[in-house]
Amino acid sequence: MSTALAFALPPALEAAEPPEARGLARDQVRLMVARDGAPLVHARFRELPRFLRPGDLLVVNESATLPAALKATRDGGAVVELNLSTPEPPRGDEASRWIVELRRDGARFRGGRRGDRLALEGGGSAELVAPYLSAGRLWIARLDLPAPLLPYLEAHGAPIRYSHQPRDWPLGYHQTLFARVPGSAEMPSAGRPFTPRVIAGLDVAPLLLHTGVSSQERGERPYPERFAVPESTAARVNATRAAGGRVIAVGTTVTRALETVAAPDGTVTAGAGWTSLTITSERGVRAVDGLITGWHEPDASHLLLLEAVAGRALVERSYAAAVASGYRWHEFGDSHLLLRNA
Repeated sequence: MSTALAFALPPALEAAEPPEARGLARDQVRLMVARDGAPLVHARFRELPRFLRPGDLLVVNESATLPAALKATRDGGAVVELNLSTPEPPRGDEASRWIVELRRDGARFRGGRRGDRLALEGGGSAELVAPYLSAGRLWIARLDLPAPLLPYLEAHGAPIRYSHQPRDWPLGYHQTLFARVPGSAEMPSAGRPFTPRVIAGLDVAPLLLHTGVSSQERGERPYPERFAVPESTAARVNATRAAGGRVIAVGTTVTRALETVAAPDGTVTAGAGWTSLTITSERGVRAVDGLITGWHEPDASHLLLLEAVAGRALVERSYAAAVASGYRWHEFGDSHLLLRNA
């Protein structure tokens, strides 16, 4: 199995803020267009339609971001942040057991212990039941809330924030144009630069993948996430491929969902449930011909997925150019269109 890229990310590129805070529209972020054997193109996201062809299909994620960060107080008074990730697989009981991450001062909090009870605002509480998987970063937690989950989060939660963000931003800044079904711990950020002006006239099909927390440690694989690919989207993907069009995934989340239900010949069927698929260059992609995505940290597992779509050489070339040209990283940053060769 190949390893993720190693590159130096200048500190100045790590601090990302929404383009709106810089007086720009969402679709004015930069867009790099990369295809093997062709020069890299530097553009603005609002120019995306000129890099697509008639018959291309964009597949987008309709998951909406939850205010999934909760203030929690440990016995003794220490305050930490409890970040909800996903319901415990395969239960899906959004009112009780969730996979969570504890953080404090922008870093992972390592002091959690089995059986710890954390007081939450509004009379809620959480109990750490057991570590989740083997990395030691995540916990299964039993939530005891005074209200159903979504109203409780609306009243007491906030968007998850990491140290690269200079300040808190309202939940609306963490939603995409396509957000319809609440469920993601963090924004499916590849869709953020889309505006009605960009999407007008483009062929678009929706699916769902609810993202968990993205703060994986170095070398950590993606863990199970909830997804749903509807019949209508599967049919449009298959029709696009049969007609010679390209299927462009808006985000690694869309790629993971589509490839979960793709046969070896690229045919997609409807499906829903939990996906544990890890996409690498060795596994490759079957249904996806291109990918719109943001810019990922060194050694992030997402880079292996990018290699599966476009090949390691093109991804390396793109990332070297992005660092040299001052592209912005993270969820409010710039964008990247990778296209496979036929």
